[in-house]
Amino acid sequence: MRILIRSFWLVALALITMSEAEKNVEALHSVVEGANQFSSSFFQTVVQHNSGNLITSPLSAGVVLAMAAFGARGNTEAQFRNVLHLPTSQSLATSGYQSLIDNLNNVKDNKLAVANKAFLAASLNLKPSYKDLTEVYFRSASQLVNFAQNKEAANIINSWVEQNTNNLIKELITPDKLNGMTKLVLVNAVYFKGQWKDKFDPKLTSDMPFHTSKVEVKNVPTMYRKGNYRYGALPDLDAKFVVIPYKGDELSMIIILPNEIDGLSDVEKKLQTTSLSNILSQGYEQEIELWLPKFKVESMLELNDVLKEMGLTDAFTARANFSGIADEDLYVSDVIQKAYIEVNEEGSEAAAATGFFAVLQSSVTIMQMTINHPFFYGILKIVTNLGTKNNLIPIFHGLVEDCIYKYFKNIVCACLRACMCL
Repeated sequence: MRILIRSFWLVALALITMSEAEKNVEALHSVVEGANQFSSSFFQTVVQHNSGNLITSPLSAGVVLAMAAFGARGNTEAQFRNVLHLPTSQSLATSGYQSLIDNLNNVKDNKLAVANKAFLAASLNLKPSYKDLTEVYFRSASQLVNFAQNKEAANIINSWVEQNTNNLIKELITPDKLNGMTKLVLVNAVYFKGQWKDKFDPKLTSDMPFHTSKVEVKNVPTMYRKGNYRYGALPDLDAKFVVIPYKGDELSMIIILPNEIDGLSDVEKKLQTTSLSNILSQGYEQEIELWLPKFKVESMLELNDVLKEMGLTDAFTARANFSGIADEDLYVSDVIQKAYIEVNEEGSEAAAATGFFAVLQSSVTIMQMTINHPFFYGILKIVTNLGTKNNLIPIFHGLVEDCIYKYFKNIVCACLRACMCL
């Protein structure tokens, strides 16, 4: 009899474990799916508000906005949920973000780190439930700051951002953005440093023409490598693409090159109606000759108007309801993202920070892909434990219209900040 009882409990325990595992997968899948929808809308709206070269991190923006969303109530919460495409179930949403952050922080062969922190005024009666939520599900620490001492407060926040982006993002916030009315600053930092799975030989890098337009051409340092890459034509986009994997195959850079020199704007619009998974399915691995320019892009993005256009309107007004954070009447004063990317023969290094202020088969023919005019690029991660369907999440997205390169370290970084005020 004892043996039978013991066996029963072992089976029951196994069933419970399986149930929890299935729930975690469902939560992660729902958040990844929503993050991809937000990423597409976010990037398209950012592009409309910013011309020229661009680097942005939809992941960094999405994570910090989600932290704010779980403290919103009423119509403000509904707008956050709609813009971020959050799961209807609160438990699925929170545990999904927890799984996503843990998944991103568990990359084996490269460095990918996601960090969150809440800087709050001592006078803010932060609700314990919100403090627990951010600490448990977003792995976020909190720190008291005297925002009235705006220079000191800015230094504290900027120092944390620098530490969590390997000193790549500096001066995320200026003292003039802080004052005694500032009650809360939520910050997310994303840092990535990756080596190409197959590095480019610096000896083969040479100056080649890059067409910034149909009439303008400049010579830029261009890398060369012949090897196996996922490559394919995109007839619907009138473009082609190549995927350059990083060491370990968990992360990769996708480059979409329009067939026409001036075709980038059309590609941007058409990307709204297709997914990254769909794009990748249209290619296969084959041997190609690849010419890729070394490039560096830095962006400082004011995101208030972008988010309002996407539907997040109440948060920036007196109608804002953040009663899940505190009983005070809080509203958002600024949402800003700072980002930087540099690509060279070794690979890529990237960082992002977001703040929220309250206040194929092989072919005999070797294909050639010469990236010599404006293009779209993205750094993607395969989210493990989701199988093979819809398991990609964008870390960074950007455009290169004018290829300018200086010999710095190979870096990508982004930083977003937001403030809440009374």
